[in-house]
Amino acid sequence: MPYINSLSFNTTKTHPFPYDVPAIKYGKDIDLSNEINFFIGDNGTGKSTLFESIAFRLQLPHMDGSGYQKKAFNAAVTLAPYLELNFNIDRPVGFFFRAEDFGDYMNSIDRRDTSLHAQLESLEGEVPDQIIQQMKDNANYQIHHMRKNYGQELSSFSHGEAYMQIIQEKIVKRGNYILDEPEAAISHATQLALIYHIKEHLLVHQSQFIIATHSPILMAIPNTNLYEITESGMKKTNVEDTAHFMITKNFLNNPDMYLRHL
Repeated sequence: MPYINSLSFNTTKTHPFPYDVPAIKYGKDIDLSNEINFFIGDNGTGKSTLFESIAFRLQLPHMDGSGYQKKAFNAAVTLAPYLELNFNIDRPVGFFFRAEDFGDYMNSIDRRDTSLHAQLESLEGEVPDQIIQQMKDNANYQIHHMRKNYGQELSSFSHGEAYMQIIQEKIVKRGNYILDEPEAAISHATQLALIYHIKEHLLVHQSQFIIATHSPILMAIPNTNLYEITESGMKKTNVEDTAHFMITKNFLNNPDMYLRHL
């Protein structure tokens, strides 16, 4: 049985932001009674605002471990009193993946490591290199956090490999997993690997996935709920009827029709 059966934003407010984005305006009595639920729509339709609101309501952990104090979650805090979730759990468990968190996290580690290296340069020649490296690691909480949670330093992987490493390390037990545009960090082949990982996970664990995507590959997973958000509403649909699928199919069949107008 899925963790979340349905969601609804119970407010009559339609402005200003975040009440005016389509995902919030039309987020009424949305059925989520499926193991896998997709939300698709153009940029600006409010998918991220919707997902941040759900994650904040459940207080799911996310990548940098900082909680929900960041300015990026202000909209979720504003909407919290109006979001009604019908769920079957006493204590929410799972993880909230945001592609932008992944980039910010990796960049912050690099910046912190560079700063620490500069501070310890004065010790070179006086202290053995391995001791300096241990001092850097001991001083760098983020590197320790990364090793503890993801098994090893992600900098040894490519961008997409690192993202998949995090997914494989975090999606290992029963839980609610919210993925906001995971395809932003991975190739088409790795998207297929992600589908395989999700399907294999669900064979063993009674989990739920709520995924925002622009990828026709991901949204083609069979037997899922698929909601398309537009400026005029939010409706359940089939992958073959989505603009994402039709544009991709038409482009592959006749790329010259699109490219000659560029």
